[in-house]
Amino acid sequence: MRLVASVAAASLIADQLSKQVVVEMLDLKRIGSYDLLPPWLTFRMAWNQGVNFGLFSGETEATRWGLIVVALAITAWVALWMRKGPYSALTRISAGLLIGGALGNVIDRIRYGAVADFLNMSLPGWQNPYSFNIADIAIFAGAFGLVLFSGNKPAAGAR
Repeated sequence: MRLVASVAAASLIADQLSKQVVVEMLDLKRIGSYDLLPPWLTFRMAWNQGVNFGLFSGETEATRWGLIVVALAITAWVALWMRKGPYSALTRISAGLLIGGALGNVIDRIRYGAVADFLNMSLPGWQNPYSFNIADIAIFAGAFGLVLFSGNKPAAGAR
């Protein structure tokens, strides 16, 4: 469980630190966008009140708190699942990523009322309309890793 907690803490810290630097210190919430390496990487502020790509978005307090409760329930379920191990290191890393990312977005919903998305990656000739954040990357990688690795047997003595 120590590996799960360490990875969760690292991904949570990376997410919240990136938001502190970009959203607050660079004042992206006011200026809206900043071309870092256009079109490859642009900081473009987006307030996501739903889940990925704005699904289930709503401006009501019930929606906001409902999504917080769902994220906390999933986090608790994954943590309890990992306690029943032993699982492979890749499974535990995946669980930690998912937990840390989910908690990062919960903090945003409490702090800002919505998730602070700001990373936008496009290609020459193609403009991606969506922004995301480090928590979203961690959630996606963690969920994908759990699907891929949760059936793997752990190494002898792993926990």
